Amino acid sequence: MNYQETLEWMFQQLPMYQRQGKSAFKKDLTNIKAFCEHLNHPEKNFKSIHIAGTNGKGSTSHMLASVLQEAGYKVGLYTSPHLKDFRERIKCGGKEVSEEFVVEFIRANKCFLETQKLSFFEMTVAMAFQYFSAQEVDVAIVEVGLGGRLDSTNIILPELSVITNIGLDHTQFLGNTLAEIAKEKAGIIKEYIPVVIGQSHGETRFVFEQMAASKNASVFFVDQEKEFLYPLDLKGSYQQKNARTVLQCINVLKTKNFYISDEAIKLGLAHVVSNTGLKGRWQILQEQPMVICDTAHNYDGLCIVMEQLKALPKKELHIVLGVVTDKDLGSILPLFPKDARYYFCRPHIPRGKNAAELAAEAKKYNLHGKIFPSVKKAYSAAFQCIGKDDVLYVGGSTFTVAEII
Repeated sequence: MNYQETLEWMFQQLPMYQRQGKSAFKKDLTNIKAFCEHLNHPEKNFKSIHIAGTNGKGSTSHMLASVLQEAGYKVGLYTSPHLKDFRERIKCGGKEVSEEFVVEFIRANKCFLETQKLSFFEMTVAMAFQYFSAQEVDVAIVEVGLGGRLDSTNIILPELSVITNIGLDHTQFLGNTLAEIAKEKAGIIKEYIPVVIGQSHGETRFVFEQMAASKNASVFFVDQEKEFLYPLDLKGSYQQKNARTVLQCINVLKTKNFYISDEAIKLGLAHVVSNTGLKGRWQILQEQPMVICDTAHNYDGLCIVMEQLKALPKKELHIVLGVVTDKDLGSILPLFPKDARYYFCRPHIPRGKNAAELAAEAKKYNLHGKIFPSVKKAYSAAFQCIGKDDVLYVGGSTFTVAEII
């Protein structure tokens, strides 16, 4: 199989949460442990940093990777989901894994994958571990896919664990309260391994303190009020919170014999996009008229993004909006501005919510607009309507953003 054929086999033959939803989610580490044993445990061949959280874990992972790269380390980076190409998930030194490696990995292990019925995510996590081992990375930054305790990434023994924040997302898997979700994400805390908590409050702080104490792990809570002095190339207002988490991570890593200069921190935070290829986080696609996309898709993420969007100077606001079927619309739709013109659409995945149904739900919150059968048609229509002093925003789902980048 060539690269495209390999991807088609991966997507069609194996369960994939991003496409199917709940039916693809496995609360079990048996498969990933068996596969890594089959591969002779590549996850044991490199140092790692493990990052979980409801929001911000992708941005935090990329920022930390950028800083460590500027400090001279060979850095592996595993994140999910991808926006345009599967290879975005697995990077080394900011460069995506080669098509040849993906093809050869699947070819060499196809029999095992089919026999054991591994999920899409289990397979890609092991692929990343094998790649980082082969590349002999100094350290790999590994982003949790969903939750923490039973996520396939949770077989590594990291130098540092990180939990960015806790919000009500994926409640059908992780629990209906912040404390329940915090407990699932705190499952990445390991014996004697320090953990950094980006944001917390009473309901979740106790969970983290209790779990850390049970594991004899030092816990560091980030001071979000501390003045932040470094320039950031990531322009979303929420990124300063993520950057403060990164600074605390760096302080902890320095105690574990990582050498990271102030200059590396400054350069790393100023060049995240060019160093790592991060996309879709308050990404300005053009200036006049201004076109912005952002992958925020839950209450906590959209709260901040919508406030920043409302504050922009503009004559009129246009919003291309597409979501997935299991999204809690009752919590997110009230956040959107009522005076915007909406272009409702369906992301091109099985989980994409019907645009007419989305428009009907949006109408309950006085959000009005036109219905389109695809993201591209909605984006095209919006682009034709905007004036030079208007703002066009595209969002609601990672998959909506992926189709227009």
